[in-house]
Amino acid sequence: MAQKFVIGNWKMYTTAAEARHLSQAIAAGMGTDDSVTVAVCPPFPYLSLVGEILKGSRIALGAQNLYPAKEGAFTGEVSPTMLLDLGCQYVILGHSERRHKLGESDAFINHKVRVALSAGLDAIFCIGETLEQRQANQTKTVLERQLFQGLDGLSAATLTHLSIAYEPVWAIGSSGHHATPQQAQETHALIRHCFGQMFGERSAQTLVIHYGGSVNPKNADTFLKRPGVDGVLIGGDSLNAEQFLAIVQAGISQTQSQVEVA
Repeated sequence: MAQKFVIGNWKMYTTAAEARHLSQAIAAGMGTDDSVTVAVCPPFPYLSLVGEILKGSRIALGAQNLYPAKEGAFTGEVSPTMLLDLGCQYVILGHSERRHKLGESDAFINHKVRVALSAGLDAIFCIGETLEQRQANQTKTVLERQLFQGLDGLSAATLTHLSIAYEPVWAIGSSGHHATPQQAQETHALIRHCFGQMFGERSAQTLVIHYGGSVNPKNADTFLKRPGVDGVLIGGDSLNAEQFLAIVQAGISQTQSQVEVA
């Protein structure tokens, strides 16, 4: 049975009290069904707090970034060793906000991915094009560049700990533009094809690809039912326990539907 994935990215939101309440509510509402992999990625200051609450639950802990070094004189940065020490299993890397707002290059993101995987973290590698790039028919070129440069030099042994999140920059938040499930499916197929060129068809078929672009309880089911859409990376709706759990339920329903069909 192919599990669906639901990952919550809290970005730079929540106070300590809000993070505690949110994680408690999500943990309490998860139920006993284990057919969906669920993770939440709080801000760095609350990883320890949220991690303690999630212990013993089915919810994995993830981080939103890391610095690619075990330790050193890197003021303000957080290492993979620190994340593992706090109980993190996942880390988001290459998010569009870090690419476009903080200037991270493909080469720097590649360094992060390789270090994260070597350290034993599961890396969620984000790629995606801007509205201008899509309108100029550059989606394929942009995604190929991000994939080939961002995943350069990866060891085949680490690929099972890598997933890719396709997040069209033009469809995130309240931009007024929204990708259709068909567009997500087509782009995921392109990503899988490129990945196969890099690492072989077998690795491409087992690759987990998440969609991240204004997914909410109303449309989660329509995305998750599409072939090749293995999971969703949730932004704003991960900050509301009821909405996030509704998306988790959509993942459970789609996983069960696939089992019935099989």
